[in-house]
Amino acid sequence: MTDQSSQNICQPELRTAFSTERDELMAVDQLHQQLNWPELNFVLFFCSAEYQLDKLAEALQQRFAGILVAGCTTAGEITAEGYDQGSISAVGFSREAFAVSGQLIGGLQQFDFNDAQGVVEQLSERCLKQQIAPIKDHSFALTLFDGLSTQEEKVLVTLDSALGSIPHFGGSAGDDICLANTHVYFDGAFHTNAAVIILVNTSCEFRVFSGHHMESRDTKLVVTEADSPQRRVLELNAEPAAIEYSRIVGVPVEELNHESFALNPIAVRIGDEYFVRSIQSVNDDLSLTFYCAVENGIVLTLMEPGELISKLDQQLTREEQALGEHLLTLGCDCFLRRLEAQIRGKSEPVSELLQRHRVVGFNTYGEQIDGMHVNQTFTGVAIGRKI
Repeated sequence: MTDQSSQNICQPELRTAFSTERDELMAVDQLHQQLNWPELNFVLFFCSAEYQLDKLAEALQQRFAGILVAGCTTAGEITAEGYDQGSISAVGFSREAFAVSGQLIGGLQQFDFNDAQGVVEQLSERCLKQQIAPIKDHSFALTLFDGLSTQEEKVLVTLDSALGSIPHFGGSAGDDICLANTHVYFDGAFHTNAAVIILVNTSCEFRVFSGHHMESRDTKLVVTEADSPQRRVLELNAEPAAIEYSRIVGVPVEELNHESFALNPIAVRIGDEYFVRSIQSVNDDLSLTFYCAVENGIVLTLMEPGELISKLDQQLTREEQALGEHLLTLGCDCFLRRLEAQIRGKSEPVSELLQRHRVVGFNTYGEQIDGMHVNQTFTGVAIGRKI
């Protein structure tokens, strides 16, 4: 392994680590070497789904015994050196500047407001015991979901109500675009049909944010028949969904794929803002499966990608400049944005931009911001020095 210490962030408040080692034990050993300092209080990681997850879980539990560890599988990793694939990226938080508590949410279908209220109260109480800062104005929440659970919207609405004024962001786990098995990690094991919520209470400055580079076009599509629980649209404009989408984007049905969806997204308008509803796949019955919730009667607008690099640079710069001194940004970057960069031959410039802005995170199957489940965004938290 090459010397990564010069690339990784090493500050009193937090540290970053990553490994490209394919052996699970060696990869975790390398993370431990980079994050092993007395103040370590919490480890957040993002890993390729190519790892043998049972071996990885065992190694994490052994190496970081007594430390709270949470994470998920990805559709690509963002390390201290930018974009990567087939690796594991991590951030360590110090006990001096961060009080962190977490909870696994299983049985997502049954999760209700009373559950959410109980979870938030427990997380807050645990953080307050660490005596870092008041909860109000000094805390943010992070959620990681099984990216194929289809339960984000239901759980997020209840969580957002329970969190109140606490800002919240997160991402849905991926599996390198296999769409087969996505996992979240908590309490020594990987889980499916589950989510992890982390409350971070800190004496550091921070800013939670979300944005995209999509621009609206004139074309509209009305969802005239949908299977909302399954996130499937059967008809658009009273025509088979795949056929109508194929017609408006000018791509034959048999050639529709992730690239088509990345370059021709559709969005719902709420107020003056557009929120992308990304298409996941074309089904045999010519329906379309989405990564986000879709309902009968909603009007969708055809979008087109704008300037990804300049928009992202402006967004990250704006958040960093609002902090006294920027240390790190935790980023949830939709995998379709990364795919668009690859298609347009801009992967390296985007990767360099992420490295320059000190971004660590992962490529997602969906992003979460203050109770909403969104697609094709860059969503995250910029963290600064202690106030």
